[in-house]
Amino acid sequence: MKYRLALGSAVALGFARFAYGLVVPAMRDQLGWSLADAGLQTTANGVGYLLGAIVVAMVVRRLGTARSFRLGMIITTVSLAATAATAIPLLQLLLRATAGFSGALVFVAGTVIAARMADRSAITVYFGGAGLGVALSGLALPLVLDGHPSRWPVAWLLLGAASLAATAVSWSAVTSVQSAAETKAKLGNLWPIGVAYVLFGAGYIVYITFLTAYLKSEHSTAHEIAATWTLIGVAAVVAPPVWSRPLANWPHARAMAVLLTLQVIAALLPLIDRATVLVSAAIVGFTFLNVPASVAALVRRTKAPQEWTAVVGALTVLFAAGQTVGPWPAGFLADHFGAATALWWTAALCLAGALVALCWRTASSVVGSPPNRESSASPAP
Repeated sequence: MKYRLALGSAVALGFARFAYGLVVPAMRDQLGWSLADAGLQTTANGVGYLLGAIVVAMVVRRLGTARSFRLGMIITTVSLAATAATAIPLLQLLLRATAGFSGALVFVAGTVIAARMADRSAITVYFGGAGLGVALSGLALPLVLDGHPSRWPVAWLLLGAASLAATAVSWSAVTSVQSAAETKAKLGNLWPIGVAYVLFGAGYIVYITFLTAYLKSEHSTAHEIAATWTLIGVAAVVAPPVWSRPLANWPHARAMAVLLTLQVIAALLPLIDRATVLVSAAIVGFTFLNVPASVAALVRRTKAPQEWTAVVGALTVLFAAGQTVGPWPAGFLADHFGAATALWWTAALCLAGALVALCWRTASSVVGSPPNRESSASPAP
């Protein structure tokens, strides 16, 4: 069941957010966009995601977790397919925002469903599902668009069709998970984690958005771009078993700090040596989806089950705020100083987030969390 649930993150993150970076060069060529224009589209997606994160707790209280998840999947699928139907910038912005809004419903509802599963690996598997979305997008879209920027609507139709299939397969994955009475909650001592989450959101999304633009500026071929993105996705798919134990057992926010530090290294590598771009992509794929998983694990460890939706939603608001702020100014700088500026942006913000996470401390887990190893903070070694 956890693998079918993971198709939710494949749609909400892999297709609706990250795959956009693959279509950016074709849309720029065909529609005359600058990098700032392209970043504005990602910002619109972030605004929608932010709004969705703000209202998700209310939606879940009204509809329930399962229905909220399904509703988000349907809206995301429709918005992706509809993006193929217009080249009008304002409508594009609205559709990207809609996909962000519904993606937040899927993201938060799916995270809570995964956290309620008895299988402690469900959280990391759920986030790893986005890697499948990235891998499939990276395998297909660069080859579809190679030399044919006018095919950008075809790319969105393919993403919509894949999302429809994922919606059908994941539909029954949310029915057997027991719901809990949802209550309002405060972040409390998780505020520093929220700050680190903002910095990560503003940093990593720039790498994902402008990676293809950077590769094209370095004269990479379509096959090289496809290989790079496929590697990111494959690395994200195989990462969950590796990170499941550290996320469950490492004290405080050490796992988050390590993940963000690896993101810094990944962003800097291509700046040091162009030949390391595949290594950079592999590190990003191996880590970036596990940062949200580490945050979800901290929530499960420190908050009562009835607070999970509200707290995850609040943290997702902060994460979405970072994603909203990051792309446009990074795109503006990249227009003036070159596409490599986006990598410096990612490295600087992820480094700041790593330092915040490294300094955070927490006490033992809250009474009422599920009785497994993931629900208790291990003592410092």
